[in-house]
Amino acid sequence: MAATTKQNDTKSFVYSTRIDIPVEIRSQVNTLLNENLATAIDLKTQIKYAHWNVKGKDFYQLHLLFDEIASEVEEFIDLIAERITTLGGKALGTARIAAKESELPEYPFDAVDGTDHVIALGDRLAIYAKSLRKSIEKTNDLGDMDTNDLFIEISRAIDKRLWFLEAHLQTSFQNKDRAAEARSD
Repeated sequence: MAATTKQNDTKSFVYSTRIDIPVEIRSQVNTLLNENLATAIDLKTQIKYAHWNVKGKDFYQLHLLFDEIASEVEEFIDLIAERITTLGGKALGTARIAAKESELPEYPFDAVDGTDHVIALGDRLAIYAKSLRKSIEKTNDLGDMDTNDLFIEISRAIDKRLWFLEAHLQTSFQNKDRAAEARSD
């Protein structure tokens, strides 16, 4: 037996369950989870693109880092999808759905060296981190603390990975800023 809040709204579809969260709340949470699922799937594929295509003096280090981040995002994808189905929803996790629903911009295909990829991935992780914080607020307002906790867990990890990427940029950008300041004196 299934219940929906809107006719043919697949994102918010819910099956009956003994979980004591009202159908209306589960429906809203599932919509939010499916939106996050699409973005996480897109993020993972963009990270893998960088992993496969990075070039330059830091190739090996970045190749491994990007693969590590992609593997971690893959785990989050599974956690999000399982939370959706736990709440009686349908996990909408196909590549086509992810491409259509993701909050991320398309990856810059002209990125070649490590710095280009680090900047592109840092931009995308920052977008996803911001989206996760909005999801944390929404699930808090809806009273679904279990999903809220899931989003907090993912948010902490994404922030950490963003830090790892930004650490590759901070010295070179700071040195350029200092050099520019020295020239202007």
